[in-house]
Amino acid sequence: MKTVGVFDSGVGGLSVLRALLAESPGVRFIYVADSAYAPYGERTVSEITDRSERITAWLRQTHRIDALVVACNTATALAIDSLRDTHPDLPIVGVEPALKPAAAMSHTRHIGVLATRGTLNSERFARLRTQLERTASSPVHFICQPCDGLADAIERDDLQTQQALCKRYAAALREHAPGDMDTVVLGCTHYPFAADLLAQFLGPDVTLVDTGMAVARRTRDVLGTSIENDSAAAPPRLLSTGDPTALSRAASRWLGIQAHAEKLAV
Repeated sequence: MKTVGVFDSGVGGLSVLRALLAESPGVRFIYVADSAYAPYGERTVSEITDRSERITAWLRQTHRIDALVVACNTATALAIDSLRDTHPDLPIVGVEPALKPAAAMSHTRHIGVLATRGTLNSERFARLRTQLERTASSPVHFICQPCDGLADAIERDDLQTQQALCKRYAAALREHAPGDMDTVVLGCTHYPFAADLLAQFLGPDVTLVDTGMAVARRTRDVLGTSIENDSAAAPPRLLSTGDPTALSRAASRWLGIQAHAEKLAV
């Protein structure tokens, strides 16, 4: 059975793990929530790079992983190139805001992007945005809105703060976007868990797009044809550098699995 390491700054990457479990049930997944250092979107590049390297090294040494999924938009934007340089023999799949799928489905060509400042300010995001704006078959316009504090509120399961922030950022996006904006990209893996709130405040004419299934399909392609989908699904192993009970509760609530998360010191 193949083993894949998955990590995020906290519980948000469970949205990616959910898609991975559905796409490749014959794979063993080790999920690390770096909750002691969450949210990454408000940390420096050097801090994010250091945390990403520590977790990757631990996953390789302890579990001999066959592939790594960086289930965090900010870590992908700021640290994945360094990880690939340090681990050239390890297949690494990252997540990026779903700008390309959004551009393909938008009829009005006006697309909102909700993400952390770390993601929006990264060179990787700028390259992706510029490439699409230059190469799209018809002009496309991205309206970007940083969502300070939203990932943290989701991490803490603070519904009152989530509601207030979703309302604020949806209003801010609407204020700066043309009236015919029809698509919004959820540019942080935490945000799908607030999708109902965001949809409520953005309105029924807006389609929300995230990257979970695209990452799951890419990971399956990377692992190749040796996946045994007929084998029994292996429960993921869950570890947290913060409070493991919070990760256990999140897995129960969002993935419908009863798993005892473990404390990890790395």
